[in-house]
Amino acid sequence: MPMKPALSFIDLFAGCGGLSLGLEKAGFTPLLVNELSPDAMDSYLANRDNTHPLLREKYNCHDVKGLLANRAEVLSSTIREIKKDYKLDARNGDIDLVVGGPPCQGFSGIGHRRSYGVDKRHLPSNHLFQDMINVIKVVQPKMFLFENVRGLLSARWTRNPGSPKIWDDVWKAFNEIDGYEAAWVSISAGDYGVPQNRPRIFIVGIKSTIGARQSQFDFGNGKRTVNAIESGLFPEGQQGSAPHLEDLLGDLVDPEYMNGTLITERYPKSAETDIQRELRLIPGENRHKHKRQRVSQHKYSKHSERVKIRFQALIDNDVAVLEKYRTKKFAQRLLPRRWDQSGPSITATSLPDDYVHFEQPRILTVREWARLQTFPDWYEFKGERTTGGIRRAGNPKENLHDREVPRYTQIGNAVPVVLAEKIGRHFKHILG
Repeated sequence: MPMKPALSFIDLFAGCGGLSLGLEKAGFTPLLVNELSPDAMDSYLANRDNTHPLLREKYNCHDVKGLLANRAEVLSSTIREIKKDYKLDARNGDIDLVVGGPPCQGFSGIGHRRSYGVDKRHLPSNHLFQDMINVIKVVQPKMFLFENVRGLLSARWTRNPGSPKIWDDVWKAFNEIDGYEAAWVSISAGDYGVPQNRPRIFIVGIKSTIGARQSQFDFGNGKRTVNAIESGLFPEGQQGSAPHLEDLLGDLVDPEYMNGTLITERYPKSAETDIQRELRLIPGENRHKHKRQRVSQHKYSKHSERVKIRFQALIDNDVAVLEKYRTKKFAQRLLPRRWDQSGPSITATSLPDDYVHFEQPRILTVREWARLQTFPDWYEFKGERTTGGIRRAGNPKENLHDREVPRYTQIGNAVPVVLAEKIGRHFKHILG
């Protein structure tokens, strides 16, 4: 039987588990996971089979609406069973946290281009926040956390410029959950130790009875909009805390790649920086020992000679060659070895070919892509490496909403682990 967790949470729209992993590192135990994609769910569960076996055995769900069927009877029954298995208080309020980041394709710029002109109000994924709110109402956690792209702030329900903003409805719905105080914040993950710019928004809610007992919280005396950092519900970031890319990825640079190697299975170099040592650490391993020699999912894409010539020209800043091998790609650029004084200038997406390695004429491997999101090297991703076209994007115009979620996409969609850990440690302090 599992031990009673000190802190617990339910993860909705969990993806491959970046937000969960950060919370786990902060001391939280996942009780229930929801994720629509079979590949992303497999990644999530495979990395927790040893530590949280009940997630695969009993407590996972692909469709959040299935939890809420029959007036939430399914969810209520599941919660009662979870509390029994984990020896939690049978009353409501004994689960600490419900978190969720509903799919953001309908809110982001790239996602909008893939919507085939369909109004956002007709995309099912754009209404999943209501399902999260319904789960919160049933579970009655001590706190909740909603995460999404910053594009949600400006997105409108239709293409009409005068159409209502989606954000107004989302914030109003979370802010009016009975029995909770809420605040929101827009941040850049680069200020939380993530090697990206990656702007995101968060809504944090806390039970009014808990907030009233803690004088550090300031909910603005009834103001409609409250900053979550200023209110005390969200940790404050620190500019300049993001590692440089050569410090993050330098130990994975294999000279044998230039000799035709298509996969690197052992670390080509020793860990030389704190972030490299941290990401190579195996759970439970002595922090001062880094004996792990094998590295997984460090397979290279097989580029044509023409592509490699153009990539090398990017590295060499050879304008003439770049002009000769011009392509229609709108976003592809060279990753910088080191950030300038303004900090990280990239955002990892679902498209690995957006960026070229700073030293070798290739795109990043799955393992390098995962490091951009601060996943540790022991974390494995399931499914295809990558797919393209309609299999990844779907086609809402033809009512095709299902998407394949290959490894690069799973990683790109995740909440960066180090950001999630800092949020978790802040919540742990609040919950005592």
